[in-house]
Amino acid sequence: MKLLGKRLGVAVLLAVSVLAVGARQTVLAQKETDDPVKLQIYQRFYDNAKRNPAVAYQAARDYLQKYIKDKDEYIDYIQKWISAYESDERKQNLPNLINEKKFAEAYSTGAKILADEPDYLRAQIDLGYAGYLAASAKNESFNTTALDYARKAITAIEAGKAPADWAPFKGKDDTLAYLNYAVGFLTLKTNPDQAINALLKAAQYNSDIKKTPSTYYFLAAAYESGPYKTMSAAYQTDFANKPETPESKAALAKLNVVIDRIIDAYARAIATAGTDPKTEQSRKEWLAQVTNYYKFRHEGSDAGLTEFIAGSLQKPLPPKP
Repeated sequence: MKLLGKRLGVAVLLAVSVLAVGARQTVLAQKETDDPVKLQIYQRFYDNAKRNPAVAYQAARDYLQKYIKDKDEYIDYIQKWISAYESDERKQNLPNLINEKKFAEAYSTGAKILADEPDYLRAQIDLGYAGYLAASAKNESFNTTALDYARKAITAIEAGKAPADWAPFKGKDDTLAYLNYAVGFLTLKTNPDQAINALLKAAQYNSDIKKTPSTYYFLAAAYESGPYKTMSAAYQTDFANKPETPESKAALAKLNVVIDRIIDAYARAIATAGTDPKTEQSRKEWLAQVTNYYKFRHEGSDAGLTEFIAGSLQKPLPPKP
C-alpha cells in the first residue's frame, strides 16, 4: 500500500507579494489610522507573512474580524491572502488525511481544492488512488467519486500534463500504473469488463504494479465474474446435454479462450507471489482455482501446470479476447 508523500507548500511564496505590497500598506496604514490595535494587528500580519505564515494567518483573521466593515484596500488584500493561504493548507493537508485514513475529510478537502482549481492534477491523482485505499479498507463510500478523479487524472497525464511532483509515485508510468490499478479494483464488482481493461493496462507499465500478485488475481477474478460467467451461462442454456453442432463448437472455443486467460492470470499471481509467507494462504487458494481450470482444458490432468506457472512471467501478458 503506497502512502502519499508530504509536500512543501507555497505559503512562503505568498509572502513575496506581502513584502512587495505590504511595505507600502504598512506606511499608509500608519498615516490613515490612529487606532493602535489596528496598527498592531496589521503589523503582526506583515511581520510574520514570510517567516511564520500560520501566525500571519491568525493575525489576518483577527484583522478581518475587527475591521471587515472598512472595505478598503487592506481588507481586500488580506482576504485574498487568506484565501491563498487556506488553499495552500488544504493542498498540503490532503495527503496527510489520506494516509491517516480520514477519507471523508480528505474527499471534502479535495472537493474544495478542485472547486477553486478544477484541473489541479495533484489532487485528482491523490483522490483517485485514495479510492483504492478506502475500498481495500472496506469503505466503498467513495468509489464513484474516486473513479471520476482517477479517470480524469489518467486522461490528463496521457495528454502530457504533469504534477509539480510525482511523489509518492516514481514517475509518470508508475503513477499511471497505480491509477489504472485503482480503476480496476474499484470496477471489479460493478463492471468486470472495465476492470479487465484497466488491469491489463496497469500491468503494461514498468512499475511495482507489474510485480504485484493482486494485479493478476484481480484480473483473474474480473475474467471469472465477467465474460466467463456470461459465456458459461449462455453455453449451458444453449448447448449443454445436446448433440455437438458447429455453433456449440464455436461457442466452446470462445469460452476456452477466456478460461485460458483465467489460467494465465492465476499463474502470474502465483509466480509473482513467490514464497512470501504473507501470501501463502492466497497462493493455496489460487492454486486450487487454477488447477480446476487447467484440468478442464487438459482432459482432467494437471501435468505441466507447475512448469506453466514457473514460466508464466516470461511470456507477454495476453490481451483481452
